[in-house]
Parts: sequence; structure tokens; C-alpha cells
Amino acid sequence: QVQLVESGGGLVQAGGSLRLSCAASGRTSILYNMGWFRQAPGKERAFVAAISWSGGRTHYADSVKARVTISRDNAKNTVYLEMNSLKPEDTAVYYCAADRGGPLTTLRIDYDYWGQGTQVTVSS
Repeated sequence: QVQLVESGGGLVQAGGSLRLSCAASGRTSILYNMGWFRQAPGKERAFVAAISWSGGRTHYADSVKARVTISRDNAKNTVYLEMNSLKPEDTAVYYCAADRGGPLTTLRIDYDYWGQGTQVTVSS
């Protein structure tokens, strides 16, 4: 079992930046691929970015590719999502998720563990 706790969300003006963190605890001896998703009001939870267990591979949604960087520090059991040039349409609850194995995936169903989410609000 793995527990994931997101932090770093908040209110930011358009054009600003935020760095989200996701701390993992529990069975972290097994390294997981990690992903970030977001859910805006009235919309489905959507893929944002993913990173392999080693950090050597990453994948991004086209809508954020130029503005977002995912990274991880396995010594700290933490995954990060750096977001720049934020737009009001980036407003959402951001979730991190852990996938026990396989190739990087954008599908929610492939992720085994989820955090509770952190709210990001971008004002215009």
C-alpha cells in the first residue's frame, strides 16, 4: 500500500508559477511510475504528466507540454510538478498517482494509488 499526499497548490495570478509536490509513504521500496492529473469543475479528471520510476522518461499532455516539468527525487520519495505561465484554464484540483509498473501511461485506470488532491486556482 502506498499513501500519496499532494501539496503546493494555491491561488496565483495568470502568468505565475507553482510547484506542486507529492510525497509518498508506505511501500515505497518498490519504485512506481508516477503521474499527475487534474480535474476542473464539471470536467473529467485529465492526464497532465507522467514520469518513469527512474526519472529517465517523461510524458506530457499536449495542452501543458511547453509549460510544465515533472521530476522526482527518489531519495525523498517525492514527485514534483513545476508549472509556469499559468492560465485561468489551469484551475483545477491536481492529483498525483502511482502506477506499479509497465510503460508510462496517460490512462487513469492504469494507476493504482491516488492522493487527495491539491487545489490550484489561477486568477485572470
